[in-house]
Amino acid sequence: MSGPGFSQGFHQRQTQQLVLAPQMRQSLKILQVAALDLRAAIQEELQANPTLEEMSMDDVSLDKSASSGDENSGTNDDPREEMDFSKDFQVLEKIGQDWKDHMTDTGGVRQTTGEEDERRQHFFDSLTTEVSLQQHLMQQAELSDSPAPLLEALKFLVGSLDDRGYLTSTLSDLALLASLPLDTMQEASRLLKTFDPAGIGAENLADCLLIQLTHKGREKSVAARIIRDYFELLVRRRIPDLARKTGLAPDIIQEAIEEIGTLDPAPGRRFADDANRVVVADVSVEKDDGAWKISLNNDYIPRLRLSNTYKDLIAKGKLSKQESDYLREKLRSGKFIINAIEQRQRTIERITNEIIKHQIEFFEEGISKLKPLTMTQIADIIGVHETTVSRALANKYMKTPHGVFEMKYFFTSGYQSDAGESVANTSVKEMIADIIASEDPGKPLSDQEIVGLLDGKGLKIARRTVAKYREELGLLPSNLRRRYD
Repeated sequence: MSGPGFSQGFHQRQTQQLVLAPQMRQSLKILQVAALDLRAAIQEELQANPTLEEMSMDDVSLDKSASSGDENSGTNDDPREEMDFSKDFQVLEKIGQDWKDHMTDTGGVRQTTGEEDERRQHFFDSLTTEVSLQQHLMQQAELSDSPAPLLEALKFLVGSLDDRGYLTSTLSDLALLASLPLDTMQEASRLLKTFDPAGIGAENLADCLLIQLTHKGREKSVAARIIRDYFELLVRRRIPDLARKTGLAPDIIQEAIEEIGTLDPAPGRRFADDANRVVVADVSVEKDDGAWKISLNNDYIPRLRLSNTYKDLIAKGKLSKQESDYLREKLRSGKFIINAIEQRQRTIERITNEIIKHQIEFFEEGISKLKPLTMTQIADIIGVHETTVSRALANKYMKTPHGVFEMKYFFTSGYQSDAGESVANTSVKEMIADIIASEDPGKPLSDQEIVGLLDGKGLKIARRTVAKYREELGLLPSNLRRRYD
């Protein structure tokens, strides 16, 4: 019996929640990663999906020749052509609208003030820093009770790792650079390879995978043999060739590849990024015959195709329903990945094209001509949600005649001049830097005097804003900038 004042009952409530399907997650992941990381993401898909193959340069050349040769090359009686999955991939075009509908229905799309934007950015900038790979490894090195020369070699090796956890030079070169005996450096390398995470200190991807198998006691497995002796065939997922070379059944090869797929190709990347990480431009913009030309960086994107071997198996009709359904699902997934990669490149190109249109004066004259621009403006023009633009810009860089810039650099708030022109806050900072650079060192300008000079250019900016921008530029106040002869 319920106590006084209490009652029980059933109530129905309708709520709205966005659930990301696996294919949507894959598409968003491919859209968001940088050029250097995209290859690793694609390699993960190659390991997980047996129907995907990476095309060699010879295959790419033949594919181009076939597509540009016979006019009737696109029509044949191959029964594999019956497997048309195009309708299954309309979700790609729908992803942007799904986000847009969700954000609209839940009130997620709204205008924010400059003060709110600054508070939000301060929140992101204030996130605590994770332990770096180097810190994690040095803690293990200090606990290894190694003699001084070995510990010195270990520290040198740790400092020579890239963000994946791979060595950037040969041991002989590193020994010369560190002025240490080669055998000491080799001993340090063997010790480093026992550290956590498994795979650290490898010379290349194959070595990284073998180290991980060794940690698991699987150094004599079929997986280890494939990596050691037939790595090129493994990377291109040539299962029939691997079966022929090893003399093993295709299902054994498949099991070995699935085991390899559980390994981490870049164990160092689970830690905080190194501040000195190499930047590779995802897109380049240069002037050609008076017009601005966009060039996408495809160097780090493997060319994929669906395996004809598995298409043939389905077309012959000799598989069980369960086997056929499994392969059809993998083919659909593989086709989706191929389409997602193509859409990623198209989206980056479309956004870059709009950036050029809006920031044409920047490309022509430089940073001082940067104008205010929001992601919402670009999203409305290309017909996607602002979050899609944000993801497409994340971790991406653009090479311009004025240097390499993070693509988000072109999106900034700004001010309105007396002449009615929009001026980005980045351009205002550039003006402040130029004013201070040209001042009399013996009589440096105060922040209020800089306000007056900007006012003379038609820009109304508060003194505290000038002080804030000056500090962000790393410039001292006037009393500390004064120099005496």
